[in-house]
Amino acid sequence: MSRETISQSISIVHPISLSHGKNAEVWDTSGKRYIDFVGGIGVLNLGHCHHGVVEAIREQATRLTHYAFNAAPHAPYIELMDRLTAFIPVDYPVSGMLTNSGAEAAENALKIVRGATGRTAVIAFDGAFHGRTLATLNLNGKVAPYKQKVGVLPGPVYHLPYPSTDNGVTCAEALKAMDRLFSVEIDVNDVACFIIEPVQGEGGFLALDIEFAQALRRFCDENNILLIIDEIQSGFGRTGERFAFSRLGIEPDLILLGKSIAGGVPLGAVVGRKALMDNLPKGGLGGTYSGNPIACAAAVATLDAMTDEHLKTWGLQQEEAIVSRYQTWCAQGLTPYLGRLTGVGAMRGIELANADGTPASKQLTQLLGLARDAGVLLMPSGKARHIIRLLAPLTIEPAVLEEGLDILEACLKQLD
Repeated sequence: MSRETISQSISIVHPISLSHGKNAEVWDTSGKRYIDFVGGIGVLNLGHCHHGVVEAIREQATRLTHYAFNAAPHAPYIELMDRLTAFIPVDYPVSGMLTNSGAEAAENALKIVRGATGRTAVIAFDGAFHGRTLATLNLNGKVAPYKQKVGVLPGPVYHLPYPSTDNGVTCAEALKAMDRLFSVEIDVNDVACFIIEPVQGEGGFLALDIEFAQALRRFCDENNILLIIDEIQSGFGRTGERFAFSRLGIEPDLILLGKSIAGGVPLGAVVGRKALMDNLPKGGLGGTYSGNPIACAAAVATLDAMTDEHLKTWGLQQEEAIVSRYQTWCAQGLTPYLGRLTGVGAMRGIELANADGTPASKQLTQLLGLARDAGVLLMPSGKARHIIRLLAPLTIEPAVLEEGLDILEACLKQLD
């Protein structure tokens, strides 16, 4: 099958062609089976072809495949927003809008905070990833490959160190950098918002320091700055709770959603304080495909499956299996390249590092190929592309998870 018609600027991690999948397993066009630890990069928390999602898509496709909500509202959009806003664990009135993707949710959030504050500056964090559109590129805390050759980006945007026990940056260091930023670079009164991931995805599954999160919330309140939490990858049960911000003991003003919101169908959302969401003029928000009826039906079915009991059980089972296996590998001295275990819940990263602590990027590239040949698909992350992202479906069968970890263990032993 030729790929000459596909842009060569799209980077491919695994040079295979997938045919079909079921829960945590996929098959390529040659019939080879793989255990999927990528999950569509965090999209498939409910696995491939979840029966409830498939049935919802099938039924909706016989009723209404599309209507632009801003032309004429439709029932699936309304039902989903009622369900979704009730699913957000905050104490204030919530409203929102649906988008086509997480990046589009971020773009709309920037419009919302500009309208609400009259300010334009945004503070983001090193290692962040918020999308591939022109505005979100500037939010990303990484140049290569996202910002290369695209010229001047929309701004103003400033970056701070991301504090986490997973990367060694302390709360005090991040607060000191913030103090310098507002002393040297920009007037605090020009800042519209901070945008931050409670657990960085692309950055290497780094869990945000709780003390810093609470200090940031206080700082925003004291200076009339809005706080956007990006839950696009960390949300919908990935950390064992509905959303990862709950572990931080704070409430955001706006929340970005995407990825696992609709069981694999393209959809995103920005939700938050109703007064903020309503501040733009009529017509200031919207989109032709945003909140497509089929995507909305899939998202309602996804929420049906994501009970708190399910999320806790799924998250604990996967966390315990990964942590136990990692601790065994450390005790065995499985490989000299085994670094830290990052993240929280079922959102875990395994760092590969050299003896001097530098990233073992070469070995990670080797591991991707070894694991793929042995039947496991892995996804890299981290600034140096040296941290494996473990994003198996939350619904993965325990035996399949153990099989995948067995294969990963065997491949780690082969690194040189």
